[in-house]
Amino acid sequence: MSRVNHDGVNAGLGRREMLRRTGVGMGWLGLLGLLSDSRTLAGSVPGRPDSARPLLARPPHFSPRAKSIIHIYLNGGPSQVDTFDPKPALKRYSGKPLPGGNLTTERPTGGLLPSPFEFRRWGESGLEISEIFSRTAAHADEMTIIRSMYANTPNHEQSMRLMNCGDERLNRPSLGSWLLYGMGTENQNLPGFVVLCPGYPVANVSNWRSAFLPGIYQGTHIDTRKSKVKELLENIEAGHVSPAAQRRQLDLLSRLNRRHQGERGADAALEARIQSFELAFRMQLEATRAFDISREPKSIRELYGSSLQNRPLLMGRRLVERGVRFVQLYHGNVQPWDSHSEIGKELRTLAGECDQGIAALLTDLKQRGLLEDTLVICGGEFGRTPAVEVAQPGTGNNRLGRDHNHWGFSVWLAGGGVKGGQAYGATDEFGYKAVENRGHIHDLHATMLHLLGFDHEKLTYRHAGRDFRLTDVYGRVVKEILA
Repeated sequence: MSRVNHDGVNAGLGRREMLRRTGVGMGWLGLLGLLSDSRTLAGSVPGRPDSARPLLARPPHFSPRAKSIIHIYLNGGPSQVDTFDPKPALKRYSGKPLPGGNLTTERPTGGLLPSPFEFRRWGESGLEISEIFSRTAAHADEMTIIRSMYANTPNHEQSMRLMNCGDERLNRPSLGSWLLYGMGTENQNLPGFVVLCPGYPVANVSNWRSAFLPGIYQGTHIDTRKSKVKELLENIEAGHVSPAAQRRQLDLLSRLNRRHQGERGADAALEARIQSFELAFRMQLEATRAFDISREPKSIRELYGSSLQNRPLLMGRRLVERGVRFVQLYHGNVQPWDSHSEIGKELRTLAGECDQGIAALLTDLKQRGLLEDTLVICGGEFGRTPAVEVAQPGTGNNRLGRDHNHWGFSVWLAGGGVKGGQAYGATDEFGYKAVENRGHIHDLHATMLHLLGFDHEKLTYRHAGRDFRLTDVYGRVVKEILA
């Protein structure tokens, strides 16, 4: 992927601009020449984003296995030992201290807590999955469960940014933004990166920001607590004017903005604003149809179910079917899977809210021939401790809960070039720490990009004097899970 360099030369000079330019003299003029040459060379490389049409579809580095991603985010940190990583040893050691001592997590933990749920083998592969995901488990032969994931810290904000943006602390572009920058999108009348979330997760919009990438690549948040299409897509339609009149208004606004921009040089924020007006205009008809699930046959709507968590899954299928590149679906507001107490009751309820819809999504994608080139990924920012959380005064977390655990957790993938019916990697005997074929978030990102046709080391963007990438200076492609 070619690198993008930014420079802007103003036609008229203000006092500060004149001082800056004359202060560096010929060195500044020489730098302008170098930047100009770099920009010309970059523009000659196939696949470079067109500044006039930044969302235009572009070929990746090599032939992709997947064209789009649906990321089902169980925000809050689902417990691996209660969902996708069975640990019979927890029953034998119930209530006893972990041999060798507990690992450091956010809060104190005590004796080992067995899962209240039964695991069984599913499909021809015999993949073991918890009873609370019995409908999703019917697709075991299409799933790869990575049971050896690990992150850096046991804190929601940092780990969510790491999962979504590749960095736990700093302002970095999100995974969806990197994909749009690299590939563009196949439908110019819809956002290429859509976030379906009932409210906001922890760390809110930082999870889908574009950061130093052009603003047109940031995620478009849709609050799925609203069920009517006009409420989901606020401020899209202008019912008081005709489309032709609206087009003339937008053309006038664009000319004024371009004149304003020409007087000030390259301005990423202004360019993003101009592009967003154009996209909103194009969305008026296409987006209304895409989000209107009432257009689906009754049988399909019943397949998914009508709950708050299941409706967006149907929207996700409708979006990737229309060429949207990246759809991220959060389970709920803030962090619903943050189960510090009553693990049995909470997880059964949470899984019950989404199990039908997730299974329906996989069924629907498969029967439409979309699962082959749609990568589905499901998981959270970390897992939970196999040891019970020790109650802290005033917290209310006082009964049979699990603390945050970044040492080892599970995510699963399906479709999009992933080998089905297997578990990859392993945590220790108790499900605490990843010990076999350990996989960091950077490895997961490198693998996802690979499936979409990108060398994660070459998908870069020039910013602040250096080349940045999603995986920073880390990451390996987990080739063992590829079909």
